[in-house]
Amino acid sequence: MRLRGASVLLALVVSVFAGVAMIMPRASAATTRIGFPPAGQIYHAVFPGGRTGEEDDITPEDLESYEQTVGKTAAWVYFSNNWYRDRHFPLATATWIRDSGSVPFIRLMLRDKPFRERNRHFTLDRIIQGEFDSDLRAWAREARDFASPLLVEYGTEVNGYWFPWNGRHNGRGTTDGYGDPMLPDGPERFRDAYRHIIDMMRQEGASNIMWAFHLNGNDHPDRRWNRFENYYPGDDYIDWIGVSAYGAQTPMDKWCDDFRDIMDAAYPRVVAMARTKPIVVLEFGVTSGNPMCDQATWAEEALVDLIGFRWPTVIGFSWWNEAWQNDNKPEHDTNMRVQDNQALADVFQRLVGANENVLGRVLFIVVPNSELTSIPVLQPQTPHFPRPSNRGADSRRVVLMRGT
Repeated sequence: MRLRGASVLLALVVSVFAGVAMIMPRASAATTRIGFPPAGQIYHAVFPGGRTGEEDDITPEDLESYEQTVGKTAAWVYFSNNWYRDRHFPLATATWIRDSGSVPFIRLMLRDKPFRERNRHFTLDRIIQGEFDSDLRAWAREARDFASPLLVEYGTEVNGYWFPWNGRHNGRGTTDGYGDPMLPDGPERFRDAYRHIIDMMRQEGASNIMWAFHLNGNDHPDRRWNRFENYYPGDDYIDWIGVSAYGAQTPMDKWCDDFRDIMDAAYPRVVAMARTKPIVVLEFGVTSGNPMCDQATWAEEALVDLIGFRWPTVIGFSWWNEAWQNDNKPEHDTNMRVQDNQALADVFQRLVGANENVLGRVLFIVVPNSELTSIPVLQPQTPHFPRPSNRGADSRRVVLMRGT
């Protein structure tokens, strides 16, 4: 990995792990951002699971239970901010995540209801037309005043039909209903809606937000207009590219996709789309109890490839640590919780917890606000994962915030 940006300043950020408190600069002249891990190292994170399946009810106890089982802290903690429930910045959850030593990663979910494919209120057209600008600006001010780094995404798994921002619900592949007649309307609407959201946030000074574009490893539906590349807002808007890659998600599934197969197919497309952007596996997991694959074996193969840098610009991963009920038969319940399968826990303890190259805290860089447009970007290189230089004319200095 090579850093680009001639006059980017890196500054010291202190982490006190006895109380797991973070002390970060609050000066208005500079912004703290998340840097790349050093050579041969990778970030570890988690969605620690909730109670309702709506992904917004995680607790400190959920995180602590996962971290104690794995033997490693989480660099970031992933959760949803559901606008059908509350349009405010999720201050309480973000605060306890920060107090635990992790970075909050917020899924900005402008959706009408949980588990519903189509929006009638939070539509892409209404976002583009500015109908939620006052809410977005208020959210941005609260995020700005949080005054420490945040990771945020809108449009989770955008190329998957199960979410309302997917093109299937917004014009599909037609080209005569919106915008550029050379582009499919559904993805183009999403692209413009996401750009609008980021523009609103930036205008309110929320420079502490880093933005992720989150795609599913497979395009569903598998149509040319639904290729994830069509949804991409562009390098000027996005900091990280996120990928979801799952095996079987219920014990009844008649398939169990291999993690390597999903990533091998998606990775070259992502690199071609956004060559200078780091990639993170924002969601991966597999249930226990499915005869098509063994949970511990599936996870071990995935982790071996990740920590071995089979995909050289992947800088982090986040396990989906949740269990949920699918019907009235307990044997049909989905369970991806590491705590509930000793074989799976052994895999994570060995490959994550005991591995000093898997990082449970992030490296921060401090960037003058005047130079935010020249933040270092990833230069993909294979087959190795090179180290960011800390020598040379820039006198760059980096300090890694490590977990247990």
